[in-house]
Amino acid sequence: MTNLENPTGPPSTGWVIAGAGWVARDHMAPALAASPTSRVVAVVDRDLGAARALAQRFPGAVAHDDLTTAFRTPGARAAYVATPNHAHREVAEAAADAGLAVLCEKPLAAALDDAAALVTACERAGVLAATAFDQRFHPAHRRIAEVVAAGTLGTVTSVRIVYGCWLPPGWAPPGSTTGDNWRVDPVRAGGGAYVDLAPHGLDLVGALLGEDVEVATTHVQRRVHDYAVDDGSILVGSTGSGVLVTIANSFNTVETLPRRRLEVVGTRGQLVATNTMGQTAGGTLELIDAGTGESSPVEFDTATSPFAAQVRAVEEALADPARWPFPMARDLRLLHLLHDALGAGVPGTRPDPVLTAQEA
Repeated sequence: MTNLENPTGPPSTGWVIAGAGWVARDHMAPALAASPTSRVVAVVDRDLGAARALAQRFPGAVAHDDLTTAFRTPGARAAYVATPNHAHREVAEAAADAGLAVLCEKPLAAALDDAAALVTACERAGVLAATAFDQRFHPAHRRIAEVVAAGTLGTVTSVRIVYGCWLPPGWAPPGSTTGDNWRVDPVRAGGGAYVDLAPHGLDLVGALLGEDVEVATTHVQRRVHDYAVDDGSILVGSTGSGVLVTIANSFNTVETLPRRRLEVVGTRGQLVATNTMGQTAGGTLELIDAGTGESSPVEFDTATSPFAAQVRAVEEALADPARWPFPMARDLRLLHLLHDALGAGVPGTRPDPVLTAQEA
């Protein structure tokens, strides 16, 4: 399939949005609308009314409740998969079978077997396949990666991430008075705060340091909210070179409290990012000098959202998918680590916050 041609600007990539929920509607759709190289050609959702409401925001876009029809829309070249986790496999496989590039929300699936099958289907189809870890592309985080690579921090000793929110059982997305809070449904989500938020941190460590977490253990809590999955977690791990990593996530942190912080600590300095973890642009980044103790701001692009940067990166990779720096096989390996960390060091422990394929 070929790109659509925009007579008033550069060639545009035709996108199909699969899943018309909150993140697609409030974060991905604005990023696509603002991109001069993107065009939404179709929206598909089992709720046809929701698909139509989102499609109306894009001139010429059509709405469907059938995957095959949507992915065969003329001009379609890439699919953004934003359904609940348990449906990722079916949607991504249909997109790959239609020859579309796949950008699939995290985690890849609610069950490990489904995640593996999804990756295999994309590899078999030979399409560009990426997990939608938008935090990889937040301009502040890209700036951190540059500072680390330049050696400014000296020997990096630790990465500390705090990423939390308030998600009670009856939570509804912003701008909505009612909603289906599938993120705390054990079957459709595959877990709670841990499964929803910790994948971002695991991925981000690799993007910042150029090496992934290799061993980890996790503790989860069901402390505040009355639902079947965890409402908080902390993962402790290390990379192959010995960088210590802590990733604390929660659905039980009141949003008036500080809840988004990222620190990279080295022997010469420490980077502190505040309010960069999340879907929006901006936040702050500072460098603390180990010699003087003085703090100075680090400049970065505060206008570009991580979703907008992600769209740009995916579209650039379409010209040469082999150069995509984050293969899905690596993301699948991190998902296995996320799962295994729940029972690490505790023989016989059943990692119930993450469902097995049989349970899903």
